[in-house]
Amino acid sequence: MILIFGGTTEGRIATDVCEQAGKRFYYSTKSDLQNVEMHNGVRLTGAMLSDGMRDFCKRNSIRCIIDAAHPFAEHLHSTIQDIGLPVIRLQRDFAKHISGIEYCSDYNEAIRKMEEAGVRSLLALSGTNTISKLKAYWQSHKTLFRILNREESISHAKDCGFPTDNLIFYPSTHSLPTKEEETAMMKRSGCDAILTKESGASGGFEAKVQAAMELGLKVFVIRHPELPADWTYVTGKYGLRRAIERIVPGFFDLKTGLTTGACATAATKAALLSLLWDDDSEEVSFALPDGEVLSIPIEHIKKGIAVATKDMNDDPDVTKGCRITSEVSVRQDADSDGEDGKKNTQKIRFLQGKGVGTVTLPGLGIPVGEPAVNPTPRRMICDEIRLITDASIDVRISVEDGEELAKKTFNPRVGVMNGISILGTSGIVHPLSNEAFISSIRREMQVAWAVGCREIGLVAGMKSERALMEERDIRCIHYGNFIGEALKAAHDIGFRKAVIAIMIGKAVKLAEGRLDTHSHKFVMNKDFLKHTAASLGIPPSPIDGITMARELWDIMPEAFFNKITSLCKEHCLSVFPDGEIEIKLICDTQR
Repeated sequence: MILIFGGTTEGRIATDVCEQAGKRFYYSTKSDLQNVEMHNGVRLTGAMLSDGMRDFCKRNSIRCIIDAAHPFAEHLHSTIQDIGLPVIRLQRDFAKHISGIEYCSDYNEAIRKMEEAGVRSLLALSGTNTISKLKAYWQSHKTLFRILNREESISHAKDCGFPTDNLIFYPSTHSLPTKEEETAMMKRSGCDAILTKESGASGGFEAKVQAAMELGLKVFVIRHPELPADWTYVTGKYGLRRAIERIVPGFFDLKTGLTTGACATAATKAALLSLLWDDDSEEVSFALPDGEVLSIPIEHIKKGIAVATKDMNDDPDVTKGCRITSEVSVRQDADSDGEDGKKNTQKIRFLQGKGVGTVTLPGLGIPVGEPAVNPTPRRMICDEIRLITDASIDVRISVEDGEELAKKTFNPRVGVMNGISILGTSGIVHPLSNEAFISSIRREMQVAWAVGCREIGLVAGMKSERALMEERDIRCIHYGNFIGEALKAAHDIGFRKAVIAIMIGKAVKLAEGRLDTHSHKFVMNKDFLKHTAASLGIPPSPIDGITMARELWDIMPEAFFNKITSLCKEHCLSVFPDGEIEIKLICDTQR
């Protein structure tokens, strides 16, 4: 069981992640002001003191605490630490310290620095609970406080003796003020300095600071408190889920993993750090495409060469457990075209490595003849390199046993020869999402479009492909069970005509509206089939006696199959708008 402490944006992220497990968890906030939608989560309100928290954790078999509370909830952080359970801290993104800002360890230091700086009028953006901590200052200096416009906050200010005429209220909206709104508010205040807390991106820190600095105001910041070193720190939803999978095995039925692109990025960064800075750390951090930072273990072979092992997740992926090596070297180039095509002094080249395929057909977003490192992993790798150096760098990605692994993939069908592709658009492999399969569908369509195809054939397997190819000359792509995903990809790429060859087993699921026809998700619905037959005036009773969909060919008239075909087309058009779809129902009996 998991206990989350929230009341923040990070708290919402934590509940969203835990909801994916479909299992009970607890979400605790001090007040009931935050609106959080949960299905499996149990909401708790009210402050938890040490004894109460310990008793609650024992009674409810809590195995892990997720601390997603405000960075300045110091008493809560201390209480959590005292419980002695594993803690995952969902940390905010804190900006690097900015030149020209006075950072202070506590409010006493802030008072001293503000007095030394000769601040005449202060705007305090540090929250209601800091009114008492700044009393020694506002008693002798003009000070305005911005607080929430609610009775509890106003009463607290009055109890502290703070003059209510000097209160400024947040707007009634639930969203954080923009930089423009902060600028307007600061102008109205007439203050020459602000005091705020280092509350991170989700606390609106940057908007406050940027507005103040552009207005020429002095800025004083209370640094966020340090938290225990033995906690597990993550910065987003993917890192949080991976931490839960490790600390609370079984909470999620299936484990996520990293794409080959993410592993190649980590290995490249580690190799470059070792080459340039003699950094042989056992872990390396890197950014996913959405900006979230992850850290993974790294093996250093020698200077400039590092290995990341693709973790064992629950996705049906042939690359699970494979070793992905990156070898980097510095090259003396000048005024060359960079990876993004812009003229600069840095050029990053991708060289052919063993076990990584070579691109032989257009349409993949990679020049023919280049190693099959896909566009998103290339961007990830280049971004990490540019954060480290402005030198020109050669990168050689290799995959152990990649040639053999490639034989189990669709690579030859898309013109990637003699190795696997370095893939991944998110950096994360979702369990049983068949992300690799869906990506291969899209890549194969891109190739088809690039070579001039404007009509695409979608087939479940070789039997339906052969049946379709007997009728017409058409480029065929295997959709497996992902009819909806295949059609979405076709539409995105530009196709407006698709011919779907489908066996009756998948067709009856599709006719019911199941755009993913996997047998593990949906089985043949006899009630739906009987209803369909009855709507046509066909006696439905024979359907009770069948065990497999193909038996329908022996008991149903042509009108029934015409209806099934029509329903399939209707559902396909829902994800293939303004397009033309033809359904070819494949008979796999002797009929």
